[in-house]
Amino acid sequence: MELRQLEYFVAVAEEQNFTRAAERVHISQSGVSAQIRQLEREVGAELFDRSGRTVTLTVAGKAALAYARAALAAAEAVSESVGEVAGLIRGRLTVGMVIGCTLTPLFDALAAFHTAHPGVEIALLEDSSDRLVEGVRTGTVDLALIGAAEATPEDLDTLTLISERLVVAVPAGHPLAKRRRVMLRDLMAHPIVCMPPGTGLRAVFEQACAAQGLQPSIGLQASAADAIAELAARGLGVAVLSDSMADGHRDRLTVHRIVDAKTPALLALVWKNAHHPPVREVLKDCRRAFKGAGPG
Repeated sequence: MELRQLEYFVAVAEEQNFTRAAERVHISQSGVSAQIRQLEREVGAELFDRSGRTVTLTVAGKAALAYARAALAAAEAVSESVGEVAGLIRGRLTVGMVIGCTLTPLFDALAAFHTAHPGVEIALLEDSSDRLVEGVRTGTVDLALIGAAEATPEDLDTLTLISERLVVAVPAGHPLAKRRRVMLRDLMAHPIVCMPPGTGLRAVFEQACAAQGLQPSIGLQASAADAIAELAARGLGVAVLSDSMADGHRDRLTVHRIVDAKTPALLALVWKNAHHPPVREVLKDCRRAFKGAGPG
């Protein structure tokens, strides 16, 4: 039994697909399949049910998965401990970033980390906040930038970077543009353009509406603040954004804070294993990069 076989086994289990697993570990699909078959022969049981459209774990596979992950983690820990003694940090750092959010200080932090620790492979992925949090919990993501509503996950370490109120942004001729105060109920007569489910901003908006028994009509949704603003500028709905998201569009959109949406939308870093050397070091770079920096 080899570590690479365990790596391929974990990849297939998580991707539920041999092709995606092969892309993830950077070898051919036939190579992954051959190594998995060899592993199954060695353990004396089939680890995957290949009869469906997706590949699923058998009972034996489910029993083996936790031990395979533990073995890979132990092997990585050996490499890291030796590297630390030698003054080097090696391995892989998987960083998650909520869709539609671009904070340049995060990129500055990753650049500084890469310069200081070129032996660490950095992987960057975008996903919904909910999925990123779950990835941190299961260990498939080391550190993630997420959006959250009022509170960050209690079971993870967190660093809140931004806390902002919700705003509505509309073109100059829109009825809401002339109002001095905009309440949540004022939005209900209009189609709304907002972030998709699973994002912190969407959660904040939906929770605020639910607290007042309001049911917003989500006309369109987009994962980028610029796209939401562009749709609103063309009259396709009223944009619900955060303060900083709307900043770059105030030249052609009228922006009002939503008075009774008082729960802030948060952007935060979350992680689980601060003892993992790459996580420990990149957190130092993140704290330096975000110190005194606003959103990019």
